Amino acid sequence: MTGPHVVALGGGHGLYATLTALRGACESITAVVTVADDGGSSGRIRAEMPVPPPGDLRMALSALCEDTEWGRTWRDVLQWRFATAGPLDGHAVGNLLIAGLWDRTGGIVEGLDWVGRLLRAEGRVLPVSTEPITVSAVVDCAEGPRRVVGQVAVATAPGRVRSLAIDPVDPAVPAGTLEALASSDAIILGPGSWYTSVLTHFLVPRVAAALVDAGPRTILTLNIADEDEETAGTDRVDDIAALRAAAPGFVPAAVLVDASEDDAALRAAVEAWGARYVAAPMREPGTLDRHDAALLREQYQALVTWVRSGGTPVR
Repeated sequence: MTGPHVVALGGGHGLYATLTALRGACESITAVVTVADDGGSSGRIRAEMPVPPPGDLRMALSALCEDTEWGRTWRDVLQWRFATAGPLDGHAVGNLLIAGLWDRTGGIVEGLDWVGRLLRAEGRVLPVSTEPITVSAVVDCAEGPRRVVGQVAVATAPGRVRSLAIDPVDPAVPAGTLEALASSDAIILGPGSWYTSVLTHFLVPRVAAALVDAGPRTILTLNIADEDEETAGTDRVDDIAALRAAAPGFVPAAVLVDASEDDAALRAAVEAWGARYVAAPMREPGTLDRHDAALLREQYQALVTWVRSGGTPVR
């Protein structure tokens, strides 16, 4: 049996942790990245150009850089942010490079592949859609439900997210993204901002259908604690409930939980869903909500091997 072909979905720091953990442990890695960000450098670029926000894509490419002086140097260049008194302030070099390649080549996937070659990346990075996506949510606030629009607004709105939507409702999906999901040995979903980095994948119809089909090969990684306002006041049982509401037909093979989040109610919710429940210490020392790459790698290796050997969800 050759090494596993793994697809990881998400965005931002959560996907960065997953890709860092998978590097060197797989024959091939494909990152499928959310494109809903509308803040900071990415938001400014998507406001000026008809392109997806490049920030989460840049983070994924950086995580997959070749572990050599060449790869690490270009990773650091991509992540470098300007600090000026002018319009460059806050822009990441990598965001501008990616946007420049898109402008020059006219191809979203082609431009990302060029950056991957520059980094000698140990995997491929693809967007969930070649169109920028705007996410919106109905949030239950103190004064009643209200609709908020945009990733930053959803992530920071006080109150509990009741429902999500995207615009356009059926965005264009690269053929490579669907091919990777269909042909993978295993899929890693999460961790990350639950509503704007994880659940948004299920709002893209063709990707959602592929994930439902790939459920028996999917490992769902839950967050540790709360990293932003969008999940404040909720717990991991609520996260499971939100995912099941967004994707009723989806059942993962396994749900991976940090030991600090382990409790009887969460275990019961996962097992009632029909998935294997795995709890293990994975928190990075000195942090509240970050996964340790080495500990995460151990769990992924064991679960990917289990999935490939024919492991099936508990029914």
